Amino acid sequence: MKKGLPPLTWFRAFEAAARHLSFTVAAEELGFTQSAISQHVRSLEDRLGKQLFVRRHRALQLTDAGRLLLPDVAAAMAQLGRATARFQPTVSKRKLVVATSASIAQWIIAPRLASFTARHPDIAVQIATTIWPDDFSTTTADIEIRFGSADVVGHGARLLEPSFLHMVAAPEIATRLGADCGLADLEGLALIQPVGLTQNWAALGKANAKPIALEAGLFVDTHGLSVDLAISGAGVALAHCQVSRAAILAGQLAVLRLPPLAADEGYYLALLPSVDTDARDAFAEWLQAEITALHHMG
Repeated sequence: MKKGLPPLTWFRAFEAAARHLSFTVAAEELGFTQSAISQHVRSLEDRLGKQLFVRRHRALQLTDAGRLLLPDVAAAMAQLGRATARFQPTVSKRKLVVATSASIAQWIIAPRLASFTARHPDIAVQIATTIWPDDFSTTTADIEIRFGSADVVGHGARLLEPSFLHMVAAPEIATRLGADCGLADLEGLALIQPVGLTQNWAALGKANAKPIALEAGLFVDTHGLSVDLAISGAGVALAHCQVSRAAILAGQLAVLRLPPLAADEGYYLALLPSVDTDARDAFAEWLQAEITALHHMG
């Protein structure tokens, strides 16, 4: 058996791939090719004698060994960053304020922001989370990411991705319901939904071929919190595709085999007047690329 510490490049490839659950996105962050990242991870697996990822079509999932290794590797990478930072010249950073839906901040921006700051170390990002439309008026931002309809979000905002709603639950609940479950099988379960949705459980039940009474039993402020509750096993969530996709790819949620709904509302990005349009545009391009990558994985 080979002795000694595996090359640092292997650990960097593993940490980035585990964070993004994508060899392609990890390659873009680190400046390698996708095949190089894949080979580095394979070499680390060979050295450790453990498989770190389950490789699926256009998706990755950490194995138990990968989940065990990741916290220590991530901590080591962070420690190396802190150790070298003290030798870097102090540069005044450009400030970028992003006012965003709390769900997008939680499930899309926060887990991936390290890749943006690695590419743009001179940009200091401030995330201001919002829940209700009026919250945006309290923050002076360079970028806004709002949830709503095209009529509500205003001119100049662009839809990040065509949206749909689907029904998700913890894998054990989905398994118990079975592959042939219908809406009628959900009666008696705790049904989770964000407040204010017109496309809700009650509307779904009424629109069923044989109308049934479906009433939400858990109401939350955000799509992100509905995903959290579903992961915990609290019930079945009527979830937004963009917010739930990462949890589905990670194996934390399963999609019930019921038809998805084209969403009347979605997440819109607006570029606002800014003193640093380069930083603003760089963040917008990065975010769109991350969402596109997640879409292709899911």
